[in-house]
Amino acid sequence: MRVSIMWFRRDLRLHDNAALHHALKSGTPVVPIFIFDRRILDQLEEKQDARVEFIHQAIASMQSQLLELNSGLEVFYGYPAEVFGQLISRYELAAVYANHDYEPYARQRDENIAGILQSKNIAFHTFKDQVVFEKSEIIKDDGRPYTVFTPYSKRWKACLNPESLQPYATKDLFDGFYRRAPTGMPSLEDIGFRKKGIDFPQPFVADMQLEQYRETRDIPSLPQGTSRLGVHLRFGTLSIRDLAARALRHSDTYLNELIWREFYQMILWHFPQVGKGASFRPEYDLVKWRNNEEEFARWCAGATGYPIVDAGMRELNATGFMHNRVRMIVASFLTKHLLIDWRWGEAWFAQKLLDYELASNNGGWQWASGSGCDAAPYFRVFNPWLQAEKFDPDLTYVKQWVPEWQDQTYPPPMVDHGMARKRALEAYGDALKRKH
Repeated sequence: MRVSIMWFRRDLRLHDNAALHHALKSGTPVVPIFIFDRRILDQLEEKQDARVEFIHQAIASMQSQLLELNSGLEVFYGYPAEVFGQLISRYELAAVYANHDYEPYARQRDENIAGILQSKNIAFHTFKDQVVFEKSEIIKDDGRPYTVFTPYSKRWKACLNPESLQPYATKDLFDGFYRRAPTGMPSLEDIGFRKKGIDFPQPFVADMQLEQYRETRDIPSLPQGTSRLGVHLRFGTLSIRDLAARALRHSDTYLNELIWREFYQMILWHFPQVGKGASFRPEYDLVKWRNNEEEFARWCAGATGYPIVDAGMRELNATGFMHNRVRMIVASFLTKHLLIDWRWGEAWFAQKLLDYELASNNGGWQWASGSGCDAAPYFRVFNPWLQAEKFDPDLTYVKQWVPEWQDQTYPPPMVDHGMARKRALEAYGDALKRKH
């Protein structure tokens, strides 16, 4: 029988899914697949990676929904090119459907798969799904990409119309799935991983949370102060269209956060070099970083002697989450106080963050170091003491993660703020002088 393939990647839901909608509308029975990509998984040194566990849970949830429809996901562990070789030999494929992915590896992978399919006269249809606006949909009048957030966000909002956030009525088409006997799926252990056992945030945010977001978002001790939906946006377990529509109704501040995410996705698309280790502003590659490995290890472990910095790093290491305000504080501390290359911090976050997304992570780190587009000026050096005083005045957050902060066992600050600030300004100033 001729079938079409729906290839799930970072869109792990059956509802309001662009590619799935178009696949089910095609009139050809749809075989849904997911590939645990060895090209990605084999690079993960930590075999208790919570993100892999999260994906596995999301796949299991989809599988149970599909079994109720007398269908099922085919779940593979391997290299995409080899998996498609198997699928081509097993089925008569009419077409393959997938949603766009904008990261450098994903673009290369999709190009490779498109070539394999084209050689067999099999269509490869891809769609926008993980963002409201993509690629060159929001650009300047002269056709160039924006590199500053505020004008980008104004154009983004001006381009928004009811169709932009219209959900895909995927559920109305579920009869289009290929009927099949139940199939198993590999366990976490089968693909070389173990459960980390952390609690994943729910894919839901209350209207009241959105309405209070502007007042609560900078207070790291409030569990409900932010939505914690980053991981769900990262892996597509909820719809960006649905979330943006709710933000539009309840919180312009929260909507702006979603637009920041799309801004960084757009930057990565137009300036792919930033995803490969380059500073957006090349002159910042002239900064003479100190890159002290012992100091970096103390920062990673949350043992800097600055309680707000240490609280953030310990929260990250224990839970895979760090509050957004604290992300800025710890990133500023690493790049400015310790003069350690932002790429070191970016790589640590990439290893630890449950909601790790290349575009946003890179954008955030380059913002903090001053090297990015729309970056904080290099002479803005966060004072960790003042940041704690302002955003954790009762030290609720610090006490949760650094209970020994007043004990003799707690280390003194590893660097003096005033000295570190002066040193950073000199190092950055020298780099920018060399450019000229």
